[in-house]
Amino acid sequence: MFRGKEIQTMDELTNCPKCGDIFVKNKFRDICQKCWKEEEEAYEKVYQFIRKRENRAATIQQVEEATRVEEELILKFIKTGRLKLTQFPNLGYPCDKCGKIIQKGKICSSCAEKLRKELEIHKAEEERKKEIERRERQATYFAVDEKYRGGN
Repeated sequence: MFRGKEIQTMDELTNCPKCGDIFVKNKFRDICQKCWKEEEEAYEKVYQFIRKRENRAATIQQVEEATRVEEELILKFIKTGRLKLTQFPNLGYPCDKCGKIIQKGKICSSCAEKLRKELEIHKAEEERKKEIERRERQATYFAVDEKYRGGN
């Protein structure tokens, strides 16, 4: 207890998704220490390769071939921000929707534009439905029985 509040940790005992060893997972590491060291060594290989002037325009496939580091791991380095794409113009990762290589966000600009148009169409359709409902409410009237109005 600390000042009346319980300190909570996000650590949990689990199996490493890479090697299967048991380790304590936390918010900073999702793999065991041994695999983390291997990833760090792989990162160093990749970074040392692409930081050379002649390799700055390399594609992911070229980096993978030269360093023997799997594409999936290189993509992880990019997505977690460890490799800054502004310095390496031909590196990127696939758009979540179509697979086109992008350098920022989760979807490419053409997929984003299609999604924006679909949202506009959906919004217009919702507005049209609301307008129809409004008109139907205005057109609805209630017949009143004459005997209740005071008539005969």
